[in-house]
Amino acid sequence: MKILSVVGARPQFVKLAAIADAAARRDDVEHVIVHTGQHYDAAMSDVFFADLRIPAPDVNLAVGSGTHGRQTGAMLAGMDDVLAEHQPDWTLVYGDTNSTLAGTLSAVKMHLRVAHLEAGLRSFNRRMPEEHNRVLTDHAADLLLAPTEVARTHLAAEGLAERTLVTGDVMTDVCLRVAESVRDAALVLPPGIDPAEPFAVATIHRADNTDDPERLRALVTALQDLELPVALFAHPRLVAKAAEAGITLAGGAVHVGEPVAYPELIGAVQRASAVITDSGGLQKEAYLLGTPCSTIRTETEWVETLEGDWNRLVTDPRELPAAVGRPRPTAERPPHYGDGRAAARSVEALAERA
Repeated sequence: MKILSVVGARPQFVKLAAIADAAARRDDVEHVIVHTGQHYDAAMSDVFFADLRIPAPDVNLAVGSGTHGRQTGAMLAGMDDVLAEHQPDWTLVYGDTNSTLAGTLSAVKMHLRVAHLEAGLRSFNRRMPEEHNRVLTDHAADLLLAPTEVARTHLAAEGLAERTLVTGDVMTDVCLRVAESVRDAALVLPPGIDPAEPFAVATIHRADNTDDPERLRALVTALQDLELPVALFAHPRLVAKAAEAGITLAGGAVHVGEPVAYPELIGAVQRASAVITDSGGLQKEAYLLGTPCSTIRTETEWVETLEGDWNRLVTDPRELPAAVGRPRPTAERPPHYGDGRAAARSVEALAERA
């Protein structure tokens, strides 16, 4: 069986690490990796393959940045030749990025079967490009690998129950493995953060938080006014948008650093007192690691993390101090996201249907 994985953005590399490992453990699987180049910065891309022990991509389309239409179009143009050459039994797409949609559209137009890993997530916010990518991919794909029972219910409500299989969340596989490996490692934090004292980890990158200068300014001010030192791992989008708006990220409680490799991020999160983010993946990782999270969005795809106040939605930056300063939750954290064997289960499902 030949699986062709299409990835292009940082969260997808984490999921790919689990699938690549599961595929390598089987003699009956050939795994081809296509990197679209959606995240083209080395700190956001190349280093992940090394740190997560992912085989080098077989193909790199190197599309780079651009508007959603141009970027997706460039991926579509590049994928046709790749799929024609490899003729995979399954084209495996991950999550909700432009790479996900492009890989899906290219494959279905060529009558090749598509499996969607992390299917069924819904924010129900149609302002998010990711929401459109998820929905379109789920309705085009042949097999929907859902991470949770909630995701299954979303797919069933859209008439997709027969294509759906709950496998668990592959990011759980990687997160738990990496967390154990870095438990005693030295922390990599921005200058000015004392790892022996309580601190928060922050990441911000979504358009809803970065594209409006006033919203971004209010958010940065709220971060700077927190009592807890904040290690802000600054996504290139955040840096660019702040510079355009004349906003200085560093100051007050905020200490700015570049994005770190996944093991270093997990090490920081599991020893932080709080996480502040608009990232879907980081919300879930904070939940898995038992670190209270404040999510700067109006909704979350990972609704299970809201149970017991382990994750709290913050719609107004002025609410951030109360959210970050809330008492540490005492509620249990049920294993909503699987047992750490989701990748093996997913590859087995593809093999059974090859």
